[in-house]
Amino acid sequence: MKWTEGIDKTSIFLYLAISFFAVANIYSVDEGLGKKQLIFLCISIVVGLIIFMMRTKFFENFASIIYVIGVLLLIGLFPFGTEILGQKNWYKFGGVTMQPVEFAKIGVALMLANYVSGPDYNLKNQKSLLTTLAIIGIPAIVVLAIPDVGSLLVFTAFFIALFREGLSGWVFGVGAILAAVFLVALAVDPLYVIIGISLIFLIIIFFNYHRIHWNVVSISGFIGSFLLLSGIAFATPKILEKMPKHQRERIEVLYKGEKAFRDTSGYNLLYSKTAIGSGGFFGKGYKEGSVTQGKFVPEQETDYIFCTVGEEWGFFGASLLVICYAIFIGRIYYLSEQQKSAFNRVFGYSFASILLMHFAINLGMVMGLFPTVGIPLPYFSYGGSSLLAFSIMTFIFFKLNYADRNSLV
Repeated sequence: MKWTEGIDKTSIFLYLAISFFAVANIYSVDEGLGKKQLIFLCISIVVGLIIFMMRTKFFENFASIIYVIGVLLLIGLFPFGTEILGQKNWYKFGGVTMQPVEFAKIGVALMLANYVSGPDYNLKNQKSLLTTLAIIGIPAIVVLAIPDVGSLLVFTAFFIALFREGLSGWVFGVGAILAAVFLVALAVDPLYVIIGISLIFLIIIFFNYHRIHWNVVSISGFIGSFLLLSGIAFATPKILEKMPKHQRERIEVLYKGEKAFRDTSGYNLLYSKTAIGSGGFFGKGYKEGSVTQGKFVPEQETDYIFCTVGEEWGFFGASLLVICYAIFIGRIYYLSEQQKSAFNRVFGYSFASILLMHFAINLGMVMGLFPTVGIPLPYFSYGGSSLLAFSIMTFIFFKLNYADRNSLV
């Protein structure tokens, strides 16, 4: 049997294609940063090859240690972190910076996979469920305290992996309802939101009156749900008022448009849309984008790198990149489902879901469908720690998949 059997060449090709295309686009924005990103990519590939040569059991045996180190690195930000762009979520060593939350995600994915794949694990068991939530919740609470809202949202990706392992779909339904009430209450008077909630509850009761078992539990459930949703509706404007001005404006941009905040929080989005829209179908050409070359979009090499693709490579190039991401993420999900090992499957689902969240939020942010929350585009946004962390997760999964394919069990 050839040693190359079991290596998923499609995934490796897509990883390299996206990463090298990213270097080219960062180079277009800033030649110096493009050269640095190429160095980061070479380092990431070398680290990945080292990971690929490691024993598979290493990731299971040391999952808890990697998880604890990740959490400690997050906690260490409070006394030792460096504030960049209003967030204290970086370590700085001379001229090198490192964002520990990216590496903490690796620890959570490994720890979750290790615990869920245990012989005594059962999501219907209260202890198992609470332990699982704690594994995700502990680093998530630290991230919230930083605060890093964007990374906090990414932690919800782990629930997709848990759904595959038997978590009730009600969790997503409840989450969607709470989020919907919050979003509506941002734009509509809370009183009208509560009236709307009341009408929905009355309609549900009217059409299901004879199906509902009316007892203390059901009545308490209705009353508790109503009070919770009403509380969110009333609290939302208060929460918005207490947010820092730049964060509040980032949310208000979605409702009032970027032109209302063109000199502040809407500036990035305004020129991002201008760049993407001006690219036409085939784009203006490499290093020919007037918005990109004019440096009109702040942080264009990081969070807003996609608008460079839209301007210089047009709808065709941007669509091709989106398709590559879609195939790559879908491929990871597919391979995860094929794994014989539960550990491999849970890690694969966690990894693919993290990619999906980053991809969806970043593109939504750049196109004005989601508030600016500082989420990098995987493998594409400039940054050594982000690229290295995603590459580590990538090669861990490549190694797990390779071992699984060559397993005789």
